[in-house]
Amino acid sequence: MCSGQLNSLVIHIPAEPIRVLVTGAAGQIAYSLLFSIAKGDVFGKDQPIVLLLLDITPMLPVLDGVVMELQDCALPLLKEIIPTDKEEVAFKDLDAAILVGSMPRKEGMERKDLLKANVAIFKSQGAALEKYAKKTVKVLVVGNPANTNCLIAAKSAPSIPKENFSCLTRLDHNRARSQVAMRCGVPASQVKNVIIWGNHSSTQYPDVHHCLVNMSGSELACFDAVKDDAWLKGDFITTVQQRGAAVIKARKLSSAMSAAKAICDHMRDIWSGTPENEFISMGVYSSGNSYGVPEDLIYSFPVQIKGKTWKIVDGLPINDFSRSKMDATAAELIEERDTAVTFLGV
Repeated sequence: MCSGQLNSLVIHIPAEPIRVLVTGAAGQIAYSLLFSIAKGDVFGKDQPIVLLLLDITPMLPVLDGVVMELQDCALPLLKEIIPTDKEEVAFKDLDAAILVGSMPRKEGMERKDLLKANVAIFKSQGAALEKYAKKTVKVLVVGNPANTNCLIAAKSAPSIPKENFSCLTRLDHNRARSQVAMRCGVPASQVKNVIIWGNHSSTQYPDVHHCLVNMSGSELACFDAVKDDAWLKGDFITTVQQRGAAVIKARKLSSAMSAAKAICDHMRDIWSGTPENEFISMGVYSSGNSYGVPEDLIYSFPVQIKGKTWKIVDGLPINDFSRSKMDATAAELIEERDTAVTFLGV
């Protein structure tokens, strides 16, 4: 063999599998999500995965069917699937936890009752993260009310850095991008730097004051591209705020496909980083922010991610219109947090 051939030999050492948990694994969102994770769309095309699937005991027969389907996909990266109803099994040595399962709001249920039920779930899961998971675990809370559930989980896992916890507002971010793109007649990929401020609820504030739209090769400010200030300050905001309810009304089921896509986007950005000069929206710990958002909340901010570490984008000018909406959603989060914390000792 000549030296030229020797130089071209590359020894490929396979990566160690990472352990990824999805809770509520027999549910609708998980059903749309698990294939993308197992296929390599989230953590990388060369990253083997052990999938841990947690659900409540009555759902285990359904979960067995999900496991069969994952097996039948014959995916090369999926090294092992562990279905369980036990937290000590599900949370062991985790690299990533996607907490989808939560108590849904039932007819006639007061918001306070919903918070109380979810505090119990996320206090327990936070304690399981504390006890069994790696301290480097990245935790994404999807189950609603996502911001407050995330805060409770973080408070219940004191030795895991608060920065390792985030909640999903990427679905709202994607909805906002899409609305602007459709209005301008461009693909959503040509719209960047929309912001979702605050709570993943109908008080969230979809903000396009810093958004850029690529129109025929030129980047325009969103307001210049759309040329309809009344829409951007009115119907656009309410459409994004109420999109989840509109999907339920039409489909008689909640957003599963779009939620799963947003979860993939969120976790892929945590793992691989955000593009240069772009920011995305995530619910993260508010302490130390430069926007006057009260401390000790999980609040959605514009963030950039590098080396699996997020940083809030600082220094964006905030006008009075935006400030009032940012304050309103913060007020709702404070009320939710204070109600939830009263249940923590229960």
